[in-house]
Amino acid sequence: MNRNPSVAVVGAGMSGLCMGVKLREAGIDSFTIHEKAGAVGGTWRENTYPGLSCDVPSRFYSYSFAPNPDWSRQFSSGAEIWSYFDRITDRYGLRAHIRFDSEIVAASHDGERWRLRTAAGTEESADFLISATGVLHHPRYPDIDGLDSFGGAAFHSARWDHSVPLAGRRVGVVGTGSTGVQITCALAGVASRYSLFQRTAQWILPSPNRRYTRMTKWLLHRYPELNRLAYRVAQEWMEHTLGEAVVRPCWQRRAIAAVCRRNLATIEDPQLRGKLTPTYEPMCKRLVMSGDFYPALQRPDVELVTERIERVEPQGIRTADGVLHELDVLVLATGFDAHAYMRPMELVGPHGETLEDLWPDEPNGYLTVALPGFPNLFCLMGPHSPVGNQSLISVAETQADYAMWFIERFRAGALASATPTTAATERFNAQLRSAMPGTVWTTGCSSWYIGADGLPSLWPWTPRRHREMLAHPALADYEVTAATQPSAVGA
Repeated sequence: MNRNPSVAVVGAGMSGLCMGVKLREAGIDSFTIHEKAGAVGGTWRENTYPGLSCDVPSRFYSYSFAPNPDWSRQFSSGAEIWSYFDRITDRYGLRAHIRFDSEIVAASHDGERWRLRTAAGTEESADFLISATGVLHHPRYPDIDGLDSFGGAAFHSARWDHSVPLAGRRVGVVGTGSTGVQITCALAGVASRYSLFQRTAQWILPSPNRRYTRMTKWLLHRYPELNRLAYRVAQEWMEHTLGEAVVRPCWQRRAIAAVCRRNLATIEDPQLRGKLTPTYEPMCKRLVMSGDFYPALQRPDVELVTERIERVEPQGIRTADGVLHELDVLVLATGFDAHAYMRPMELVGPHGETLEDLWPDEPNGYLTVALPGFPNLFCLMGPHSPVGNQSLISVAETQADYAMWFIERFRAGALASATPTTAATERFNAQLRSAMPGTVWTTGCSSWYIGADGLPSLWPWTPRRHREMLAHPALADYEVTAATQPSAVGA
């Protein structure tokens, strides 16, 4: 019995497009990608701040089935990455499957199919629901007194206001994660006075961003096998250095830490160097990659402010030492709610269970891709995915392939639905917790990795183990219902 599976994908960012390609390549056209905005690209569409680039080498930050020979630099700009995803959309014929300005606000399973409702009130159904809503998506705003009183332009880095002039003005940036570092490198020397407000010092891994030559691009175009090899070399380097270093004590961890410390030692001013010296181990927080940050901070028109922010006033930021730092532009590089996942979308299972029932404290799931109580639901970049200093594209491909395994069995009539059991989910999460103490994320720091339970919401093993674990789905860990008759697409 052959069935024609209908699939609803939520999100047309990197992982949603990946799912679309997998479906198209399998010959399945009965799918819709719902995108709440008017263009593809997800975080690369929404983030357009000056200096934006990826901190994963471009050769690896590509789909394995579509390595890009045209990257301009080792770490490409956000605009270039968005352009890559836009080309992929057309190259694989996905645009006809994308419904733009279609935000899914609720999804409920009626025992047979998923029923979806959009913000506009339209409804439809699907056999499978794929959550591809991303990780770094919902901006997080700081709780600072008087924030609304600022008299100049103020905005979050993910909502950059390009109508605001920056040249020759006094610019203040709150936050020293990757975003704050990249903005600093871009605006130091542009602003008349640049103030970076630091709550916690970051370890910086020096990463010169070399430009690729026209000859390199020609060779990769002329010999596609070289292009594929370049992808694999970058993957092996990332996974065998950072991928190993963060999950267990090893020579890679020691080597990366030593490079970070030597980089810090290049700062000549001992007072500035002291302010920039973290109190935790390198990689406990997400490692920041930059070859220009320390030189930028040593400019005479740049100041690093480490005093606690007391409040925002119409003229600028007042710190705890009583100093008013006068500003014309205030930028909040304060990150994202990395624990939201598909929320605020309302999710209801066939027996009335909700996502809030499943996640009263901290998001969790089965093998990073599925949730107990929710049949035929698969998450790309779900809870505990290996997102720390790795290519999320590679992770999404692994998870999309896992979802396709079940979709293909539905298609063949081997099953109607599959739901991971609570027991299997609890067993997996117990394994996660027991493996976490060996990781660098538990060596003593506060970061967006840490959940409400005090543990990192990350994968405590190597990326290779993630691929191996998801390569062979275990139906014994699922409640499976048998297929009875072909489904009616769009019913």
